[in-house]
Amino acid sequence: MKIQVAIDLLTTQDALELAAKVAPYVDIIELGTPLIKAEGLSAIAAIKSAHPDKIVFADMKTMDAGELEADIAFAAGADLVSVLGSADDSTVAGAVKAAKERNKGIVVDLIGIPDKAKRAREVIALGAQFVEFHAGLDEQAQPGYDLNGLLNAGIVAEVPFSVAGGVSIKTIGDVQKAGAQVAVAGGAIYSAADPAFAARELREALVQAA
Repeated sequence: MKIQVAIDLLTTQDALELAAKVAPYVDIIELGTPLIKAEGLSAIAAIKSAHPDKIVFADMKTMDAGELEADIAFAAGADLVSVLGSADDSTVAGAVKAAKERNKGIVVDLIGIPDKAKRAREVIALGAQFVEFHAGLDEQAQPGYDLNGLLNAGIVAEVPFSVAGGVSIKTIGDVQKAGAQVAVAGGAIYSAADPAFAARELREALVQAA
């Protein structure tokens, strides 16, 4: 299972500084939607230039113009681009078309989708590389939120998937046991007093759980 760091910072410089600290311990560097909105496609290019050996994930959360938005992100240096699961099938298919032309990948984000397992199977059939079972920050802040809901959806769907929404040193073992290909850690890394130490702890916890 790969570890993905979600960088939800607002400047390219801050993102570069964080990426430099955690790169030795992660496989995928994700540029969060707020960062891309604040800094534009140049942030993608900067991260890919600094870390050409890492998979760079542009969390575009595309809802329309799938082929166009995916293509411009790939051209900027992204290896993976996200499309929202609530988008029309034609939007997903367009993004997949752009990915195939550039030998890249589309990840479909299932945030807000009630029947995540069903939609997961649909978008994998459309050509998505994997799906992301995702609970956003607002959802995680609600009383009673439980990561197990995402893990159970992943188990039921039986498709390649990642999990984002409360991954930490305490839960990464459960994410791996559920069969996820990727564990996405955001706040557990970038909000830590020592992000490099936090990322290393996640890596070590993953090795121990294997």
